[in-house]
Amino acid sequence: MKYIFLCIALVSSTLFIYSQDSLGSNSLTIELPTAKFNRGIIANSVEIPLVETPTPTKVPIDIKAEYWDNYTHNPYLNKNQNFPLQLHFDDSTYASPVPHTKVVTSRYGWRGGRPHKGIDIDLVTGDTVVSVLDGIVRVARYINGFGNTVVVRHYNGLESTYAHLSHIGVKANDSIAKGEFLGKGGNTGNSRGSHLHLELSYKGESIHPEYLFDFSSKNAIRSQQVWVTQKWTHPRFHNSRYASKVNLLESEEDALASLKVQQRVYVVKKGDTLYDISRRNHLSLSAICSANGIKPNSPLKIGQKLVLDL
Repeated sequence: MKYIFLCIALVSSTLFIYSQDSLGSNSLTIELPTAKFNRGIIANSVEIPLVETPTPTKVPIDIKAEYWDNYTHNPYLNKNQNFPLQLHFDDSTYASPVPHTKVVTSRYGWRGGRPHKGIDIDLVTGDTVVSVLDGIVRVARYINGFGNTVVVRHYNGLESTYAHLSHIGVKANDSIAKGEFLGKGGNTGNSRGSHLHLELSYKGESIHPEYLFDFSSKNAIRSQQVWVTQKWTHPRFHNSRYASKVNLLESEEDALASLKVQQRVYVVKKGDTLYDISRRNHLSLSAICSANGIKPNSPLKIGQKLVLDL
């Protein structure tokens, strides 16, 4: 009996485990030390097979596979998009498109009876303009209205447009890193002064840039997982003179629930005009007319109810 206890003590104190994985083996060997008994020498070993977990490989995304057009600003004109849209960002920050403090002079929204599908950032002609994210240059040419323009398609499908440049410093199909030089700011095309017109779009649908990006000095992407409803893809829901209140949607459930929010209704009072109502509620005149099926010159009646949200 004492030999048995001695054996157990010996095994417990001198157990040696080693792996042969470094030698190319896919097993773990546990070798028990030898022990001498009356019946001879006993030496045992146990081999345990190891199961290797394959390392997942990231499949490269071919962002040039569909609707890759080096001439047209929006090649998705005949494509119908389903909402809400889902966007994913690998980064938590973007590169400021200009090297100085960003001053937004005109926002996304209705402006002068026309949709303004981007934001205008103040600059001096000749200032450096860079890409906000990694991507590939899809367009680098003069476009009517936009002037000298660069369009970059990013790896999540988002596209960024840089318009009114005085100089284009890249070519179509160039690969671009975040913060890399695209050209110099200017005043070309339909522009009333030097500025950068920046647009963000996804498969042809313009997106309010301030919904995705914080244009403060933080240069923060608001969320790495974001859902976009039509409220943030149509300028008629916004006024270019005011900052829109951003209620970020980070899940599909939130996005679908936002579509069911009860509409705001305004009751017309004495002295009200459509212009006054639109200004006080930070909405474009066109948005109110569209939501209520009226014209800008339609007469209003006291007590009339106007829907303020579609």
